[in-house]
Amino acid sequence: MKALLELVRSHKAGSGSGICSVCSSHPLVVEAALRAAARRGEYALIEATSNQVNQFGGYTGMTPVDFRAYVTEIAARASLPIDRLLLGGDHLGPNCWRTESAEVALERSERMVSDYVAAGFRKIHLDCSMSCADDPGVLSDGIIAARAARLCQASESAWRASGGEAPVYVIGTEVPTPGGAAEDLETLAVTTPAAVDATLAAHRSALLEAGLIEVWPRVVALVVQPGVEFDHHKVIDYDPSKAGELSARIEREPGLVYEAHSTDYQTPGALAALVRDHFAILKVGPGVTFALRETLWALVDIERELGIAPAESLRDAVLGAMKRDPRYWKSYYTDPAAQLFDLQYSLSDRIRYYWNVPEVRSALEALLENLRRRGVPLTLLSQYLPLQYAAVRQGQLVNEPRELLLAGVAQILQDYAAACHPKASV
Repeated sequence: MKALLELVRSHKAGSGSGICSVCSSHPLVVEAALRAAARRGEYALIEATSNQVNQFGGYTGMTPVDFRAYVTEIAARASLPIDRLLLGGDHLGPNCWRTESAEVALERSERMVSDYVAAGFRKIHLDCSMSCADDPGVLSDGIIAARAARLCQASESAWRASGGEAPVYVIGTEVPTPGGAAEDLETLAVTTPAAVDATLAAHRSALLEAGLIEVWPRVVALVVQPGVEFDHHKVIDYDPSKAGELSARIEREPGLVYEAHSTDYQTPGALAALVRDHFAILKVGPGVTFALRETLWALVDIERELGIAPAESLRDAVLGAMKRDPRYWKSYYTDPAAQLFDLQYSLSDRIRYYWNVPEVRSALEALLENLRRRGVPLTLLSQYLPLQYAAVRQGQLVNEPRELLLAGVAQILQDYAAACHPKASV
Protein backbone atom coordinates (compact mmCIF):
# COMPACT_ATOMS: atom_id res chain seq x y z
CA MET A 1 0.00 0.00 0.00
CA LYS A 2 1.98 2.90 -1.36
CA ALA A 3 -0.03 5.55 0.50
CA LEU A 4 0.95 4.22 3.92
CA LEU A 5 4.56 3.67 2.89
CA GLU A 6 4.66 7.30 1.79
CA LEU A 7 3.02 8.42 5.03
CA VAL A 8 5.71 6.67 7.04
CA ARG A 9 8.48 8.18 4.90
CA SER A 10 6.95 11.64 5.28
CA HIS A 11 6.55 11.29 9.02
CA LYS A 12 10.10 10.05 9.47
CA ALA A 13 11.29 13.01 7.40
CA GLY A 14 9.74 15.38 9.91
CA SER A 15 6.33 16.25 8.47
CA GLY A 16 4.59 15.48 11.75
CA SER A 17 1.72 13.88 9.84
CA GLY A 18 -0.28 10.79 10.71
CA ILE A 19 -3.48 9.00 9.81
CA CYS A 20 -6.64 8.08 11.66
CA SER A 21 -7.81 4.50 11.31
CA VAL A 22 -11.58 4.25 11.78
CA CYS A 23 -12.48 0.79 13.07
CA SER A 24 -16.25 0.64 12.68
CA SER A 25 -18.80 -1.01 10.43
CA HIS A 26 -21.67 1.37 11.19
CA PRO A 27 -22.78 2.98 7.91
CA LEU A 28 -23.16 6.47 9.41
CA VAL A 29 -19.73 6.32 11.02
CA VAL A 30 -18.14 5.09 7.79
CA GLU A 31 -19.94 7.77 5.77
CA ALA A 32 -18.87 10.53 8.16
CA ALA A 33 -15.25 9.39 7.88
CA LEU A 34 -15.35 9.15 4.08
CA ARG A 35 -17.05 12.52 3.74
CA ALA A 36 -14.42 14.16 5.91
CA ALA A 37 -11.60 12.64 3.84
CA ALA A 38 -13.27 13.74 0.59
CA ARG A 39 -13.68 17.28 1.88
CA ARG A 40 -10.01 17.52 2.89
CA GLY A 41 -8.66 15.68 -0.15
CA GLU A 42 -7.03 13.08 2.13
CA TYR A 43 -6.97 9.30 2.32
CA ALA A 44 -9.60 7.52 4.42
CA LEU A 45 -8.46 4.42 6.29
CA ILE A 46 -11.31 2.11 7.29
CA GLU A 47 -10.52 -1.09 9.15
CA ALA A 48 -12.58 -4.17 9.89
CA THR A 49 -11.72 -6.27 12.91
CA SER A 50 -11.52 -10.05 12.84
CA ASN A 51 -14.64 -10.41 14.98
CA GLN A 52 -16.62 -7.98 12.80
CA VAL A 53 -15.70 -9.47 9.44
CA ASN A 54 -14.28 -12.91 8.62
CA GLN A 55 -14.89 -15.91 6.38
CA PHE A 56 -17.86 -16.90 8.58
CA GLY A 57 -19.42 -13.43 8.50
CA GLY A 58 -18.39 -12.19 11.94
CA TYR A 59 -20.93 -10.29 14.00
CA THR A 60 -21.76 -8.04 11.01
CA GLY A 61 -22.63 -10.99 8.79
CA MET A 62 -20.08 -9.75 6.24
CA THR A 63 -17.13 -11.53 4.69
CA PRO A 64 -14.13 -9.43 3.59
CA VAL A 65 -15.42 -9.16 0.02
CA ASP A 66 -18.83 -8.10 1.35
CA PHE A 67 -17.27 -5.42 3.53
CA ARG A 68 -15.24 -4.04 0.65
CA ALA A 69 -18.36 -3.74 -1.51
CA TYR A 70 -20.25 -2.15 1.39
CA VAL A 71 -17.59 0.52 2.05
CA THR A 72 -17.05 1.15 -1.66
CA GLU A 73 -20.75 1.91 -2.10
CA ILE A 74 -20.63 4.38 0.79
CA ALA A 75 -17.51 5.98 -0.72
CA ALA A 76 -19.42 6.66 -3.93
CA ARG A 77 -22.19 8.31 -1.93
CA ALA A 78 -19.62 10.36 0.00
CA SER A 79 -17.88 11.46 -3.25
CA LEU A 80 -14.56 9.95 -2.15
CA PRO A 81 -12.44 8.77 -5.11
CA ILE A 82 -11.87 5.04 -4.83
CA ASP A 83 -8.09 5.50 -4.96
CA ARG A 84 -8.40 7.51 -1.72
CA LEU A 85 -10.01 4.61 0.13
CA LEU A 86 -7.64 2.42 2.15
CA LEU A 87 -8.88 -0.81 3.72
CA GLY A 88 -7.26 -2.58 6.64
CA GLY A 89 -7.77 -5.71 8.70
CA ASP A 90 -7.37 -5.29 12.45
CA HIS A 91 -6.38 -8.00 14.96
CA LEU A 92 -6.14 -10.61 12.22
CA GLY A 93 -5.18 -13.79 14.00
CA PRO A 94 -6.64 -16.40 16.37
CA ASN A 95 -8.70 -13.98 18.49
CA CYS A 96 -12.07 -15.32 17.29
CA TRP A 97 -11.03 -18.95 17.82
CA ARG A 98 -9.15 -18.86 21.13
CA THR A 99 -11.29 -21.70 22.50
CA GLU A 100 -9.92 -24.00 19.79
CA SER A 101 -6.50 -25.60 19.62
CA ALA A 102 -3.72 -23.40 18.28
CA GLU A 103 -3.50 -25.39 15.07
CA VAL A 104 -7.22 -25.11 14.32
CA ALA A 105 -7.22 -21.40 15.20
CA LEU A 106 -4.21 -20.72 12.98
CA GLU A 107 -5.66 -22.63 10.03
CA ARG A 108 -8.80 -20.49 10.28
CA SER A 109 -6.66 -17.38 10.67
CA GLU A 110 -4.72 -18.23 7.50
CA ARG A 111 -7.98 -18.49 5.58
CA MET A 112 -9.21 -15.21 7.06
CA VAL A 113 -6.03 -13.30 6.19
CA SER A 114 -6.06 -14.75 2.68
CA ASP A 115 -9.67 -13.68 2.20
CA TYR A 116 -8.92 -10.14 3.42
CA VAL A 117 -6.02 -9.72 1.01
CA ALA A 118 -7.88 -11.32 -1.91
CA ALA A 119 -10.71 -8.84 -1.28
CA GLY A 120 -8.36 -5.87 -1.61
CA PHE A 121 -7.43 -5.10 2.00
CA ARG A 122 -3.82 -3.96 2.01
CA LYS A 123 -3.09 -2.91 5.62
CA ILE A 124 -2.82 -6.13 7.57
CA HIS A 125 -2.42 -6.23 11.35
CA LEU A 126 -0.90 -9.62 12.21
CA ASP A 127 -2.00 -10.21 15.80
CA CYS A 128 -1.12 -13.60 17.25
CA SER A 129 -0.65 -12.35 20.81
CA MET A 130 -3.51 -14.33 22.35
CA SER A 131 -3.33 -17.85 23.77
CA CYS A 132 -5.46 -20.67 22.37
CA ALA A 133 -7.00 -23.63 24.20
CA ASP A 134 -3.84 -25.73 24.29
CA ASP A 135 -1.40 -22.85 24.84
CA PRO A 136 0.23 -21.61 28.01
CA GLY A 137 -1.35 -18.52 29.54
CA VAL A 138 1.30 -16.17 28.17
CA LEU A 139 3.00 -16.68 24.82
CA SER A 140 6.63 -15.83 24.20
CA ASP A 141 7.69 -13.25 21.63
CA GLY A 142 9.14 -16.09 19.59
CA ILE A 143 5.88 -18.05 19.38
CA ILE A 144 3.86 -14.93 18.58
CA ALA A 145 6.30 -13.90 15.86
CA ALA A 146 6.45 -17.39 14.32
CA ARG A 147 2.66 -17.46 14.10
CA ALA A 148 2.61 -13.96 12.61
CA ALA A 149 5.12 -15.11 9.97
CA ARG A 150 2.85 -18.03 9.14
CA LEU A 151 -0.06 -15.65 8.57
CA CYS A 152 2.21 -13.32 6.61
CA GLN A 153 2.99 -16.21 4.27
CA ALA A 154 -0.74 -16.71 3.67
CA SER A 155 -1.13 -13.00 3.01
CA GLU A 156 1.73 -12.88 0.53
CA SER A 157 0.41 -15.92 -1.34
CA ALA A 158 -3.04 -14.32 -1.61
CA TRP A 159 -1.51 -11.06 -2.85
CA ARG A 160 0.51 -12.81 -5.56
CA ALA A 161 -2.64 -14.61 -6.70
CA SER A 162 -4.84 -11.51 -6.71
CA GLY A 163 -2.36 -8.84 -7.86
CA GLY A 164 -2.48 -5.14 -7.12
CA GLU A 165 -0.38 -3.22 -4.62
CA ALA A 166 1.61 -5.24 -2.12
CA PRO A 167 0.17 -5.35 1.43
CA VAL A 168 1.84 -3.57 4.32
CA TYR A 169 1.97 -5.01 7.81
CA VAL A 170 1.50 -4.00 11.41
CA ILE A 171 3.02 -6.21 14.10
CA GLY A 172 3.28 -6.13 17.88
CA THR A 173 3.05 -8.32 20.96
CA GLU A 174 1.83 -5.70 23.45
CA VAL A 175 -1.62 -5.34 21.94
CA PRO A 176 -4.38 -3.65 23.99
CA THR A 177 -7.66 -5.49 24.43
CA PRO A 178 -9.85 -4.85 21.35
CA GLY A 179 -12.67 -2.46 22.24
CA GLY A 180 -11.30 -1.24 25.56
CA ALA A 181 -10.61 -2.78 28.95
CA ALA A 182 -13.30 -4.83 30.70
CA GLU A 183 -11.86 -4.09 34.14
CA ASP A 184 -11.39 -0.86 36.09
CA LEU A 185 -8.10 0.82 35.28
CA GLU A 186 -5.95 3.10 37.36
CA THR A 187 -2.55 3.14 35.64
CA LEU A 188 -0.88 1.51 32.65
CA ALA A 189 2.65 0.31 32.09
CA VAL A 190 4.14 1.97 29.02
CA THR A 191 5.98 -0.39 26.68
CA THR A 192 9.72 -0.33 27.35
CA PRO A 193 12.39 0.14 24.67
CA ALA A 194 13.70 -3.32 25.64
CA ALA A 195 10.31 -4.82 24.78
CA VAL A 196 10.41 -3.05 21.42
CA ASP A 197 13.88 -4.52 20.82
CA ALA A 198 12.63 -8.01 21.63
CA THR A 199 9.52 -7.74 19.47
CA LEU A 200 11.37 -6.42 16.43
CA ALA A 201 14.13 -9.00 16.77
CA ALA A 202 11.65 -11.85 17.11
CA HIS A 203 9.67 -10.81 14.06
CA ARG A 204 12.74 -10.22 11.89
CA SER A 205 14.03 -13.65 12.88
CA ALA A 206 10.67 -15.32 12.21
CA LEU A 207 10.34 -13.72 8.78
CA LEU A 208 13.91 -14.70 7.92
CA GLU A 209 13.30 -18.30 8.98
CA ALA A 210 10.08 -18.40 6.94
CA GLY A 211 11.89 -17.10 3.84
CA LEU A 212 10.03 -13.79 4.02
CA ILE A 213 12.71 -11.30 4.98
CA GLU A 214 12.00 -9.33 1.79
CA VAL A 215 8.67 -8.39 3.42
CA TRP A 216 10.40 -6.45 6.22
CA PRO A 217 10.45 -3.08 4.36
CA ARG A 218 6.65 -3.36 4.19
CA VAL A 219 6.31 -3.70 7.96
CA VAL A 220 5.24 -0.11 8.62
CA ALA A 221 4.09 -0.02 12.22
CA LEU A 222 4.48 -1.60 15.62
CA VAL A 223 1.63 -1.76 18.14
CA VAL A 224 2.80 -0.78 21.62
CA GLN A 225 1.21 0.57 24.78
CA PRO A 226 1.88 4.34 25.01
CA GLY A 227 -0.12 4.61 28.22
CA VAL A 228 -3.60 5.26 26.80
CA GLU A 229 -6.74 3.26 27.54
CA PHE A 230 -10.32 3.54 28.71
CA ASP A 231 -12.62 1.40 30.79
CA HIS A 232 -16.33 1.78 31.46
CA HIS A 233 -16.25 5.23 33.02
CA LYS A 234 -12.79 6.77 32.85
CA VAL A 235 -9.98 7.49 30.44
CA ILE A 236 -6.25 7.24 31.01
CA ASP A 237 -4.81 10.14 29.04
CA TYR A 238 -1.54 10.18 27.19
CA ASP A 239 1.37 11.52 29.24
CA PRO A 240 4.32 12.37 26.96
CA SER A 241 6.71 12.44 29.91
CA LYS A 242 6.08 8.74 30.56
CA ALA A 243 6.52 7.72 26.92
CA GLY A 244 9.68 9.69 26.11
CA GLU A 245 12.01 6.70 25.95
CA LEU A 246 9.50 4.69 23.93
CA SER A 247 9.07 7.58 21.49
CA ALA A 248 12.83 7.97 21.07
CA ARG A 249 13.33 4.24 20.45
CA ILE A 250 11.38 4.18 17.16
CA GLU A 251 13.51 7.00 15.75
CA ARG A 252 16.24 4.39 15.16
CA GLU A 253 13.95 2.45 12.78
CA PRO A 254 13.84 4.29 9.42
CA GLY A 255 10.76 2.51 8.06
CA LEU A 256 8.66 2.18 11.20
CA VAL A 257 6.20 4.21 13.23
CA TYR A 258 3.99 3.20 16.13
CA GLU A 259 0.32 2.36 15.88
CA ALA A 260 -1.70 3.45 18.92
CA HIS A 261 -4.82 1.48 19.78
CA SER A 262 -7.55 2.58 22.21
CA THR A 263 -7.06 6.28 21.52
CA ASP A 264 -10.83 6.76 21.88
CA TYR A 265 -11.79 9.65 24.20
CA GLN A 266 -8.29 11.18 24.25
CA THR A 267 -8.25 14.97 24.29
CA PRO A 268 -7.31 16.88 21.13
CA GLY A 269 -4.04 17.85 22.76
CA ALA A 270 -3.24 14.25 23.66
CA LEU A 271 -3.97 13.08 20.11
CA ALA A 272 -1.66 15.74 18.70
CA ALA A 273 1.07 14.75 21.16
CA LEU A 274 0.73 11.08 20.20
CA VAL A 275 1.29 11.84 16.52
CA ARG A 276 4.19 14.15 17.34
CA ASP A 277 5.77 11.33 19.38
CA HIS A 278 5.63 8.93 16.40
CA PHE A 279 2.34 7.19 17.18
CA ALA A 280 1.44 8.11 13.63
CA ILE A 281 -1.46 5.69 13.20
CA LEU A 282 -4.31 6.45 15.61
CA LYS A 283 -7.02 3.83 15.95
CA VAL A 284 -10.55 4.83 16.96
CA GLY A 285 -13.69 2.71 17.21
CA PRO A 286 -15.95 2.86 20.27
CA GLY A 287 -15.32 6.61 20.55
CA VAL A 288 -17.12 7.37 17.31
CA THR A 289 -20.03 5.01 17.92
CA PHE A 290 -20.34 6.53 21.42
CA ALA A 291 -20.73 9.93 19.74
CA LEU A 292 -23.33 8.44 17.41
CA ARG A 293 -25.29 7.09 20.40
CA GLU A 294 -25.08 10.47 22.17
CA THR A 295 -26.57 12.19 19.14
CA LEU A 296 -29.29 9.57 18.75
CA TRP A 297 -30.31 9.88 22.41
CA ALA A 298 -30.55 13.66 21.94
CA LEU A 299 -32.83 13.12 18.92
CA VAL A 300 -34.96 10.70 20.98
CA ASP A 301 -35.33 13.42 23.62
CA ILE A 302 -36.28 15.98 20.95
CA GLU A 303 -38.90 13.57 19.59
CA ARG A 304 -40.32 13.19 23.09
CA GLU A 305 -40.38 16.96 23.71
CA LEU A 306 -42.27 17.45 20.45
CA GLY A 307 -44.94 15.00 21.60
CA ILE A 308 -44.48 12.77 18.57
CA ALA A 309 -42.64 9.83 20.17
CA PRO A 310 -43.99 6.32 19.48
CA ALA A 311 -44.97 3.95 22.28
CA GLU A 312 -41.57 2.26 21.96
CA SER A 313 -38.71 4.67 21.29
CA LEU A 314 -35.39 3.86 19.67
CA ARG A 315 -33.89 3.77 23.16
CA ASP A 316 -36.46 1.16 24.23
CA ALA A 317 -35.78 -0.91 21.10
CA VAL A 318 -32.00 -0.95 21.66
CA LEU A 319 -32.23 -1.80 25.36
CA GLY A 320 -34.75 -4.52 24.60
CA ALA A 321 -32.43 -6.07 22.02
CA MET A 322 -29.50 -5.93 24.44
CA LYS A 323 -31.44 -7.62 27.23
CA ARG A 324 -32.74 -10.36 24.92
CA ASP A 325 -29.23 -11.13 23.65
CA PRO A 326 -26.63 -10.27 26.31
CA ARG A 327 -23.68 -12.11 24.74
CA TYR A 328 -21.85 -8.92 23.70
CA TRP A 329 -21.98 -7.24 27.11
CA LYS A 330 -22.60 -9.76 29.88
CA SER A 331 -18.90 -10.27 30.66
CA TYR A 332 -18.38 -6.50 30.75
CA TYR A 333 -21.30 -5.20 32.80
CA THR A 334 -21.32 -7.46 35.84
CA ASP A 335 -22.82 -5.14 38.48
CA PRO A 336 -26.63 -5.57 38.39
CA ALA A 337 -27.18 -2.21 40.10
CA ALA A 338 -25.23 -0.37 37.38
CA GLN A 339 -26.32 -2.49 34.44
CA LEU A 340 -28.97 -0.22 32.92
CA PHE A 341 -26.63 2.74 33.15
CA ASP A 342 -23.70 0.84 31.67
CA LEU A 343 -25.75 -0.57 28.81
CA GLN A 344 -26.31 2.98 27.60
CA TYR A 345 -23.42 5.10 28.82
CA SER A 346 -20.32 2.93 29.32
CA LEU A 347 -17.28 4.16 27.40
CA SER A 348 -16.70 0.59 26.24
CA ASP A 349 -19.86 1.17 24.19
CA ARG A 350 -21.04 -2.42 23.91
CA ILE A 351 -24.26 -0.96 22.52
CA ARG A 352 -22.43 -0.69 19.18
CA TYR A 353 -23.02 -4.42 18.59
CA TYR A 354 -26.78 -3.90 18.41
CA TRP A 355 -27.32 -1.16 15.82
CA ASN A 356 -27.65 -3.78 13.09
CA VAL A 357 -30.45 -5.75 14.82
CA PRO A 358 -33.47 -5.52 12.45
CA GLU A 359 -35.91 -4.06 14.99
CA VAL A 360 -33.29 -1.52 16.07
CA ARG A 361 -32.64 -0.47 12.48
CA SER A 362 -36.38 -0.07 11.93
CA ALA A 363 -36.71 2.04 15.07
CA LEU A 364 -33.80 4.26 14.01
CA GLU A 365 -35.30 4.87 10.57
CA ALA A 366 -38.67 5.58 12.16
CA LEU A 367 -37.05 8.17 14.47
CA LEU A 368 -35.35 9.94 11.58
CA GLU A 369 -38.49 9.91 9.44
CA ASN A 370 -40.61 11.16 12.35
CA LEU A 371 -38.27 14.11 12.90
CA ARG A 372 -37.88 14.72 9.18
CA ARG A 373 -41.64 15.11 8.78
CA ARG A 374 -42.02 17.32 11.85
CA GLY A 375 -38.74 19.25 11.58
CA VAL A 376 -36.35 19.95 14.45
CA PRO A 377 -37.01 23.39 15.97
CA LEU A 378 -33.93 25.50 16.50
CA THR A 379 -34.86 25.94 20.14
CA LEU A 380 -34.69 22.18 20.80
CA LEU A 381 -31.61 21.85 18.63
CA SER A 382 -29.94 24.46 20.82
CA GLN A 383 -31.08 22.63 23.97
CA TYR A 384 -29.94 19.13 23.04
CA LEU A 385 -27.33 19.49 20.28
CA PRO A 386 -25.70 22.91 20.78
CA LEU A 387 -22.73 22.24 18.48
CA GLN A 388 -25.02 21.26 15.63
CA TYR A 389 -27.18 24.30 16.42
CA ALA A 390 -24.16 26.58 16.05
CA ALA A 391 -23.24 24.95 12.73
CA VAL A 392 -26.80 25.30 11.43
CA ARG A 393 -26.95 28.96 12.45
CA GLN A 394 -23.65 29.61 10.65
CA GLY A 395 -24.90 27.96 7.47
CA GLN A 396 -22.44 25.08 7.77
CA LEU A 397 -24.96 22.30 8.40
CA VAL A 398 -28.42 21.45 7.10
CA ASN A 399 -30.99 21.02 9.88
CA GLU A 400 -32.00 17.53 8.82
CA PRO A 401 -31.91 14.54 11.24
CA ARG A 402 -29.51 12.37 9.28
CA GLU A 403 -27.13 15.28 8.72
CA LEU A 404 -27.26 16.05 12.44
CA LEU A 405 -26.21 12.47 13.15
CA LEU A 406 -23.33 12.59 10.69
CA ALA A 407 -22.19 15.86 12.22
CA GLY A 408 -22.14 14.27 15.68
CA VAL A 409 -19.64 11.67 14.47
CA ALA A 410 -17.68 14.22 12.44
CA GLN A 411 -17.02 16.28 15.56
CA ILE A 412 -14.90 13.42 16.96
CA LEU A 413 -13.12 12.79 13.67
CA GLN A 414 -12.23 16.49 13.45
CA ASP A 415 -9.95 16.10 16.48
CA TYR A 416 -8.13 13.24 14.76
CA ALA A 417 -7.78 15.21 11.54
CA ALA A 418 -6.24 18.12 13.42
CA ALA A 419 -3.77 15.80 15.17
CA CYS A 420 -2.81 13.95 11.98
CA HIS A 421 -2.49 17.04 9.78
CA PRO A 422 -1.04 19.69 12.11
CA LYS A 423 0.16 21.87 9.23
CA ALA A 424 -3.13 21.82 7.34
CA SER A 425 -6.37 23.71 7.81
CA VAL A 426 -8.94 21.09 8.79
